[in-house]
Amino acid sequence: MSCLEIADVTKRFGAVAAVDSVSLGVSAGSRTAIVGPSGSGKTTLLRLIAGFEVPDAGAIRLDGAVLADGSHMVPAHLRGIGIVAQDGALFPHLTIADNIGFGLDRADPGRRARIAELLDLVELTPDMLARKPDELSGGQQQRVALARALARKPRLMLLDEPFSALDTGLRTATRKAVARLLETAGITTILVTHDQTEAMSFADQVAVMANGRLEQAGRPEDVYFRPRTAIVAELLGEAIILEAAIADGFADCALGRIAIDDATRRGTANVMLRPEQVSLMPAERADPSVARGKIIDVDFHGSVSMLSIALDRPKSPPLTLATSSVMTPAKGATVAITVHGSGHVFPAGT
Repeated sequence: MSCLEIADVTKRFGAVAAVDSVSLGVSAGSRTAIVGPSGSGKTTLLRLIAGFEVPDAGAIRLDGAVLADGSHMVPAHLRGIGIVAQDGALFPHLTIADNIGFGLDRADPGRRARIAELLDLVELTPDMLARKPDELSGGQQQRVALARALARKPRLMLLDEPFSALDTGLRTATRKAVARLLETAGITTILVTHDQTEAMSFADQVAVMANGRLEQAGRPEDVYFRPRTAIVAELLGEAIILEAAIADGFADCALGRIAIDDATRRGTANVMLRPEQVSLMPAERADPSVARGKIIDVDFHGSVSMLSIALDRPKSPPLTLATSSVMTPAKGATVAITVHGSGHVFPAGT
C-alpha cells in the first residue's frame, strides 16, 4: 500500500506548466528522491505535497486521506508533514532546545524529555541544548532542523535540498546520518535534489523530472542502468549514447559489435553505455577485432580526466570518456576500446 499517492497532478504558473500530469506512488517507510535540473518542477511538486501550493488538477492522498483534489484542500499545518529546508531555517534567537521544541506544547510535562530524546536520535550531545544555531556547524544545524521536524511525529518527511549548502565531506556524512535516522524512525521520506549521486545514494526509489514531467521512477539501479530516455540517462550521470544497427541481442555501432539487453529488437536504435563499462588499453596489446581510436584531447579534472577519442570508424563522432587520472593515456596515443557488460537499448518510440 502506498503511503503517498500523487495522481495526474498539474500546477501552472501562467502559461507554464511547472508540474504537468505527474503521477507517483511512495511506499510507507521508504525513501524517494526526486531529481532533476533547475526548472524541472521538483520543488513545485514538493510544495504541492506540503500544501504550500494548490494543484490546478489531479489529486494527492496520504495514507488514503485526500490532501488535495481540486475541490478539497487540507491546509499545510493539518497534513502531518514535516519539512527540512535547504538552510535548515532555524530561529537564530532561540537555543537549540527551543528550536527543537518549537512545535511542542510548553505546558506538556514531557516536553523536556521529548527534546532530549530527539537530540539523542539525531546524534547530538546534551551540551548543545543551551547553544544558539550560529554556534553549531552546518551539519549539526541540519540535524537540529531534522529533530524539530520529527518532534510532532510526522507521517511524511520532506527534505528540500537539505545538504546543498554543506561542503563535500560534511555533505556525505550528514546525508548518511540522516538516512540512517529516518530509517530507524520508520519515517516515509521524499528528498528533492539536483545531485544525481546524492539521489541514488539516499533513496530506495528515484524519480526523474524534466520540463515539469515525471520521466521515470524506479529503483536507483534500474533507472541508472535502464533509463527509458536519453534525457533520464544524461540526468543521472555520464552516458555514452551510440546509434546502432541491432539484431539477435547484439548492436553494431562505433565501438564494434556489443551485447545489448534486448534480444527482441531489430533495426536502428540508440544504445547507451555508462563510462564504467568502457576500458582502454594500448592498441598493440589488444585483439585486432577490438575498436580503436586516437586520443585527441585530455581534460584533467583531478581524480578523473575527460578524454576525447577519435574513433577509427568512418563518420563516427568523437567519443567522450571519463577515466581515472592515474590510468590516462597520453594525447596522441592510439588505444583499444573494450566494452564490458551489455548496452542498454532505449524503448521503442523514445
